[in-house]
Amino acid sequence: MENSYLPENFERVLLSEEQIAEIVSTLAERINHDFQGRELLVVGILKGSFMFMSDLVKALKITCHIDFMSVSSYGNATQSSGRVNIVKDLSESVSGKDVLVIEDIIDSGITLDFIIRHILNKGAESVSLCTLLNKPHRRKKDVPVKYWGREIEDEFVVGYGMDYAEKFRNLPFIGILKEN
Repeated sequence: MENSYLPENFERVLLSEEQIAEIVSTLAERINHDFQGRELLVVGILKGSFMFMSDLVKALKITCHIDFMSVSSYGNATQSSGRVNIVKDLSESVSGKDVLVIEDIIDSGITLDFIIRHILNKGAESVSLCTLLNKPHRRKKDVPVKYWGREIEDEFVVGYGMDYAEKFRNLPFIGILKEN
């Protein structure tokens, strides 16, 4: 991808469309293997995970149901506030089910720790985490990330569903914003 394609507020492309597709395929193979013969409830965390989740579930060869949660901890900031609020809770019962939570990026772990506890309290049999991007060195809460696509440094990324102040979600790649 040529730099002329990038808006001038990007430093660089972190992951191209092709690289993302390869990561999604690899993760789907692992999930297909691990959940073979079982039904899975796939829960996307809105809004950031919608593109990743869509591509991932298309590659799954197992029976799965789909649901969504929307939580807020960022607002228009680039770092989590530390407070997690449920904006939209699950529609489907998780009681006795294996749940796979799909997230775009795991940073502090605060939001995912809250979500895991919330789903387990609702009676899920198991909860596994799948994220496209992982920032383990930023963890404030230790969350068990079973499936992750790429480990990244402490850079603020947008594109492929991820945003800054609701901008850039529609980009087909993941880029790093320039610092202002």
